[in-house]
Amino acid sequence: MDPIDMAVLVLRRDGLVVYPTETVYGLGADALSEDAVRRVYEAKNRPVGKPISVAVSDMEMLETIAEVDDLARAFIKQFLPGPVTVILPARSCLPEILTGGTGLIGIRWPNNEIAIELISRLDAPITSTSANISDDIAPTRPDEVSAPHDYLIDGGELPGTPSTVVNLSARRILRKGAEWEAVEAFLETLRWKHAADTTP
Repeated sequence: MDPIDMAVLVLRRDGLVVYPTETVYGLGADALSEDAVRRVYEAKNRPVGKPISVAVSDMEMLETIAEVDDLARAFIKQFLPGPVTVILPARSCLPEILTGGTGLIGIRWPNNEIAIELISRLDAPITSTSANISDDIAPTRPDEVSAPHDYLIDGGELPGTPSTVVNLSARRILRKGAEWEAVEAFLETLRWKHAADTTP
């Protein structure tokens, strides 16, 4: 059995899998299982109420879990898959614990073949949070992973720059990370377009 099939088996049993992305190692659990998501909070020693992002493998999966308007679709087409987390209104299929009661969900569509294949074979989104205990460094190598887990897929050393986090409803960057300058420039064009469209 290859490592990805093994990881899918673990995820289907509400287990926790460490997987590589194009930024850092993530701690993955079946994002549609509240029990599995709670295990992520426990493993990271993360306060419940702090939202956790999820990762998808394609646009269809993204639209299944979040509401996507035309502006968001244009942004996603430009930057995903890639090192950007988009924040969108969550659909009811996601456990409420993931949104921290905000009604919004952060979504990653990682530009990493292993991550994409893992999510695709599971056929469900997985949690996308760094595989460290809260306040530890985000791991770029397997030996830096500090969060308890059931299985790890070794993807070698990763770049380490965190994703840029963008609230697409507000059209603003919440965290500057990889490619943030390009993201800011694109958001600025969206703002100008919106202003022009709404001017009488």
